[in-house]
Amino acid sequence: MDRRMAWAGVVAFVMTAAVACSTDDAAPPASTPSVTSSTPAASSAAPTPSASSAPGTPSAPPATPTVAPHPVSLQALMAKKYNGRNLRRGRVLLRNAAYTRYHVTYTSGSLTISGIMNVPTTPGPHPALVLNHGYIDPAVYTNGRGLMREQDYLARRGYVVLHTDYRNHAQSSDDPRSELDLRLGYTEDVINAVLALRTSQYVDPDRIGLLGRSMGGGITYNLLVAQPGLVKAAVVFAPVSSDAIDNFNRWVRNERPIATTILRAYGEPSRNPTFWRNLSAVNFFDRVTEPLLIHHGESDSTCPIAWSRESLAALKAAGKNATMYTYPGEEHAFGPAWPTSMARTVTFLKQHGL
Repeated sequence: MDRRMAWAGVVAFVMTAAVACSTDDAAPPASTPSVTSSTPAASSAAPTPSASSAPGTPSAPPATPTVAPHPVSLQALMAKKYNGRNLRRGRVLLRNAAYTRYHVTYTSGSLTISGIMNVPTTPGPHPALVLNHGYIDPAVYTNGRGLMREQDYLARRGYVVLHTDYRNHAQSSDDPRSELDLRLGYTEDVINAVLALRTSQYVDPDRIGLLGRSMGGGITYNLLVAQPGLVKAAVVFAPVSSDAIDNFNRWVRNERPIATTILRAYGEPSRNPTFWRNLSAVNFFDRVTEPLLIHHGESDSTCPIAWSRESLAALKAAGKNATMYTYPGEEHAFGPAWPTSMARTVTFLKQHGL
């Protein structure tokens, strides 16, 4: 794994994994899948009481000023205001009997993000999915690249598919702070993609979900904890770890000068545990409100299946609606079991109103 790929791994999902995750990878041996599920537990949060002073009573002491979150943190994504809009169809890239594929752009903060959108030929409005691709070197990435099988499969089953390129990819605007901000901007771009998609004439704004793979699975975790309630359901394939330290240690720690730069800026996890904790979605899974489906191959040599098992356990402990299918013999890219995984994905989406 070269230095660019290692660097992309850590920064792509808040110090998460970088992998060449095109779904066109060679197919592994055939497999027989298995499933693990969690049953959502009831939970409620007590309302915060408000206080008012009766006449003649002493006034309450002034409130303690709220400390702004570290700008490179999931809390910063929670507090941020988003402006996804201006979803514009460009040229037609493909037209077939099932759908039309367009080049699109939309607004994310001060940036313009490119992508593709597949629009079914059947009457709408349609349910929609934002697809979050895994790592592909931005130097070679082209518009809409990644998750090509999924783009086609889902559009043929009646979904509007918006595949975002992320900032610094294809025709998207450049973000000179992307590296310094550990590419948390990718999650911002996906949040804004959902908001922009809501304005499309082709889309039912109340029926939007997410599908992410590898690094894009990590971005999906980020969105679910940063903006609960934004989508109806989410699916991840072979996701990176939901713990940022796992990914840093696996791909970046031994890469110089990248690791030196990161550690100089933010410190070792042992010396600055708060910073690293606040980059890790696993520590905020109590915020998740959407049902989640995880697919992971048991022979994945890129993102160990143990990571997804740990994420599932954390979601179950938080009482969340999460299900995981495991696939013996499947590697990172999925091969023989891919059709089964996609059929299960569509069944899951339909069960949850998509």
